[in-house]
Amino acid sequence: MAIILCIETATTNCSVAIAKEGVVLALKEDNSDKYSHAEKLHVFIEEILKENGLENKDLDAVAISKGPGSYTGLRIGVSAAKGLCFSLDIPLISVPTLTSLAHQVKTNEGLIIPLLDARRMEVYSAVFNKNYEQIRETKAEILDEDSYRSYLETQKIYFIGNGVEKFQKICAHPNAVFIDGKLPSAREITSLANYKFKIIDMEDVAYFEPYYLKDFIAG
Repeated sequence: MAIILCIETATTNCSVAIAKEGVVLALKEDNSDKYSHAEKLHVFIEEILKENGLENKDLDAVAISKGPGSYTGLRIGVSAAKGLCFSLDIPLISVPTLTSLAHQVKTNEGLIIPLLDARRMEVYSAVFNKNYEQIRETKAEILDEDSYRSYLETQKIYFIGNGVEKFQKICAHPNAVFIDGKLPSAREITSLANYKFKIIDMEDVAYFEPYYLKDFIAG
């Protein structure tokens, strides 16, 4: 009965969950507009363990959202996860951020395209079918009126993430369904991490790095 701590810091949502066998026991999030990860993440981890009668030694693994997303946010989350894994000698599991975000959409038709803001009119995106199988690689791409048209012409497309607002302004296609106000959360990492734990799909703690996709640009 694996107990896994799940951490999501790829966007402004600082999110921590505890799960047992993939079932969420508790979730703590700060979904404010500003990045609060440096101040809140370790506090959330301590609180969520204590409130559920658990200690660090009770953890069987730590799961992290691997990116793409905020350079600083990902570094903070991965550093915390690796520190716990090293000190407790437990496995590190990584879950692609866009995959977990896609799992917030429940549909029996069409495709799911998570969009994460990457400044200006650029987004990080991938394409998933209704079974959450990725059918197009993850990209950093600039949005325009013709983005995703080949998909939109044939079926409904569900767009989710903090890049939705910018695309909604330029896309009026009737097959586009925009899901507003959603960010990646540790909640969706839980079941994905539990599956990876069972099939022993782990990361090398010493060498694991977040999936930044783009080089860091200060400013």
